[in-house]
Amino acid sequence: MPNFKLLIEYDGTAYFGWQRQKTHPTIQGEIEKVLGTMTGQRVSLIGSGRTDAGVHALGQVAHFHCQTRLSPEALLRGLNSLLPPDIAVHRVTRVKETFHARYDVRSKTYRYRILNRPVRSPLGRLYAWHVPRPLNLDAMRSGVRRLMGTHDFKAFEGAGSPRSHTRRTVTKAAFSKAPGGYLVFEITADGFLKAMVRNIVGTVVDIGLGKIEPGEMKRLLALKDRRLAGPTAPPQGLFLKTVTY
Repeated sequence: MPNFKLLIEYDGTAYFGWQRQKTHPTIQGEIEKVLGTMTGQRVSLIGSGRTDAGVHALGQVAHFHCQTRLSPEALLRGLNSLLPPDIAVHRVTRVKETFHARYDVRSKTYRYRILNRPVRSPLGRLYAWHVPRPLNLDAMRSGVRRLMGTHDFKAFEGAGSPRSHTRRTVTKAAFSKAPGGYLVFEITADGFLKAMVRNIVGTVVDIGLGKIEPGEMKRLLALKDRRLAGPTAPPQGLFLKTVTY
């Protein structure tokens, strides 16, 4: 059966995450509904992974199998004409029948945006975490460098995470400055636990505020106790940036 791969961007503000739910709007549910309208079939869309309520994506990837005469170009036009304005499909491609958007992932990159200045941004409030107190960026960079490599990330795992193990390999973890008082954190790994990025960011902000020493990152990894790490950063600052296959 033909297999189609989608590259998707979305603003997650109005949705209860990626995964379909019976009683709440989700990204997966909205796209499946439109595909059903277009093809006259019940379509099951498989994403590269779940994003939580309020989390955004610049480059989510998904696939679906469907016996249809519609070309990838026709599917692209139809999806973008019928989807709500906060969801867009950038690309539709025909791929091998064996391609799997979740199981074939080699790495993912997430981006988290922090607005670090005294005054909040009304226009940016849905796309960054406002931290009004000054943050020590050098200390934060020192903290995230200790995440590089293969570690057990159980200390940064959210409750209820479906996984076989909690070891992950991080190949990038870095902060940069952006205009307007923004700090941008990007992290690349072969996989992520539930809320892992948000829990890391919450802990690193505590480092920036002087509540935790940068060297504590190694200790947290070793102790594997979520209760000892920092708070969970809010969802609106998080973006799934890219998925690599």
